[in-house]
Amino acid sequence: MFAARVEKVKSELSKKGLDAVLISSPVTVTYLTGHSGFTGERDVFLLITQDKNFILTHSIYSNVLKVEGFEVVEISRRLPPQKILLRILGKEIKLGIEENNLTVSEYKKLKPFVVKNFEISDYRTIKTQDEIELIEQACQVGDKAYECIQKYIKEGISEKELAFKLEYFIKQKGVDLSFPTIAAFGKNSFAPHHQAGDKKLVSVKFKNYCSDMTRTFVSGIPTTEQKKMIDTVFAAQQKAIESAKNRACDVDKTTRDYIKSKGYPDIPHSVGHGIGLEVHEHPYISKKSKEILKNGMVFSIEPGIYVQGFGGARIEDLFVLENNKLRRLTNGVSQN
Repeated sequence: MFAARVEKVKSELSKKGLDAVLISSPVTVTYLTGHSGFTGERDVFLLITQDKNFILTHSIYSNVLKVEGFEVVEISRRLPPQKILLRILGKEIKLGIEENNLTVSEYKKLKPFVVKNFEISDYRTIKTQDEIELIEQACQVGDKAYECIQKYIKEGISEKELAFKLEYFIKQKGVDLSFPTIAAFGKNSFAPHHQAGDKKLVSVKFKNYCSDMTRTFVSGIPTTEQKKMIDTVFAAQQKAIESAKNRACDVDKTTRDYIKSKGYPDIPHSVGHGIGLEVHEHPYISKKSKEILKNGMVFSIEPGIYVQGFGGARIEDLFVLENNKLRRLTNGVSQN
């Protein structure tokens, strides 16, 4: 699998008129090698040429990192990646780079080369069956965490306590978090990414692949307005599911228009996003998206309503597009 991905990169080098590509994103390193666990402190780079593949990394990894098809080259403060590139490539080489992942300082040090953007994250948009299965397993742990955590949602528990219990359950299953848990109570649920609320978000990572799920709870008997808000979000998600057949922007518009038609403010975030090695990646289900939804894409549908001074509600589930139909990867919620 990984060798095939590297070969795809090599074939693109010729098409783009490049001699080599420098991979600086840890996520892309994982995608091409299967190895993760790097600190993210610029401690690993990949250099792929037409003939050879190199891993440039620090001594803490260089002695133990073994990747088939790659030669490991040690980097250090005295011998930074830029100097190694010159040794391997020489000057005036046409080098592909990940523009969105380089610092200004790193970019300036690449002046001996003719650089051109080489965006590998686009390769990850269409998932293989193996990738879909890993995401689905992450979702299954998230579903179990959701079932477990409901018994703790009662008067007296703090947002931090609830988040801790959720994360402890996930860690016990031997998996990681996609990102920090969001727990928002009462009026705090107005902020989509506030660390508090009537809302609880579950995000699990299984073998490097992420899941994402949001659920909304009401403590006690819901008021008329609370029920209307949650019912509207639920209906909006159903309309999004029904419209997810072609353009991503159409799904966003259908969902957004429905919520506004019920007298609520516009959704302050996109209606959905792709998921995989990163919790947010292509395709983006947003009003400005130009992406066409295709089989093999995995993405969230997460309409939300947020009213300042009152609170908010969001329902988020993951779906995969297969045979031109959506298949839900997370356990859905029923309308009560």
